[in-house]
Amino acid sequence: MEFFRDTNIDFLGKKWYFLAFSLIFSVAGLCSIFFWHGIPLGVEFRGGTLVYLKFEQTPNLDQIRHDLDRAGLHDPRIQRFGQTADNEVLVDLGLKETSEAALDKGKNTIIHALETPGETRQDLNNTGESSLEQWLIQKDPLHLGTDANQRYADIAHKIEDFRNKERGGILTSVDELKAVVPPEVVSALSQDFYTSGFVVRNVEIVGPQVGSQLRAQAIRATIYSLAGMLVYLWFRFELIYGIGAVVACFHDTIITIGFFSLLDKEISLTVIAAILTLIGYSMNDTIVVFDRIRENLKLLRREPLANIVNRSINQTLSRTILTSGLTFLTVLSLYIFGGEVLRGFSLALVIGILIGTYSSIAVAAPMLVAYQDWRARRMGQLVTEKAIATQQRGGANKASAKVKIKA
Repeated sequence: MEFFRDTNIDFLGKKWYFLAFSLIFSVAGLCSIFFWHGIPLGVEFRGGTLVYLKFEQTPNLDQIRHDLDRAGLHDPRIQRFGQTADNEVLVDLGLKETSEAALDKGKNTIIHALETPGETRQDLNNTGESSLEQWLIQKDPLHLGTDANQRYADIAHKIEDFRNKERGGILTSVDELKAVVPPEVVSALSQDFYTSGFVVRNVEIVGPQVGSQLRAQAIRATIYSLAGMLVYLWFRFELIYGIGAVVACFHDTIITIGFFSLLDKEISLTVIAAILTLIGYSMNDTIVVFDRIRENLKLLRREPLANIVNRSINQTLSRTILTSGLTFLTVLSLYIFGGEVLRGFSLALVIGILIGTYSSIAVAAPMLVAYQDWRARRMGQLVTEKAIATQQRGGANKASAKVKIKA
């Protein structure tokens, strides 16, 4: 199947437009990295505390930010998480302690910040099973006396199980438990507990040392992949082919990271995996073009290199559109329907496939032609200089011979 037959697009004739396009996006990304947002590293690389919240109603992010700021948690990163209908929010507190106390600190601080003002009762949605069991044993609403421990442990487990499995972690009222536990327990719970409109689902902490190690490993992985590809192309083609392909991949990486910086999207481990994937994808596309150039160089020895490169790009254009287009549609679907967990990964692939396909045509190939033209001019200049030097030496020898004859 082919989309295009016998195309004759002058890609190299538009190289200055390509150069301007690349410079605009590269410079914009670099300016954002160095002077604006920086590189927005995820919690895996910089360390910090992530708190996952779920709300009964659609959360108001501005109100959440205001409540957290009032509680002393300044400038937290707050974003929607998961499907919109799930009403889930991810809060990055930036706390870098790795102890168990730090986990409780982050969780309790958010609970106190978001709980209903003026409410003195405990929040049933954010009370764990063990705490609920201890309260039941102490309160003893069924008047079981010394036989209370196991009975109340079972009741606390039923409440926890009902809340998480039947109500998605959030009870809208204590009365919802009437079908689960005895009425005396529900009555006692109503006196000392209320139900807030949110629940803390999970708390994760990544220490700064671990984040630093992951950051260094991600940088090394990217550099090693580029170096390995350079060596491979050096042996398969020529050094200039490898340099052109690696420059194109470096170009793709800079623009992709620049986009994340401009959009202020966090770069996580999954994004690094996507960047390494797009490096391989872009390199493969470049190798296809280079391989066709090498074949045509053998068949069209007398044609200028620019014409051969243009013809090679046009001959592989249909294949490029088919493979890149189908891959792009796949990752675009992943970006739209994959949810928040895969949003960074799929966004990196969406940007990377577009830029990687573009760079194979607009960066790697023109760089190869520019180098060969420079090399030809350099060789011509050396030949000219050598001819001039030879002529000068010949003239000097003739003059010396005349002097000897006169003598």
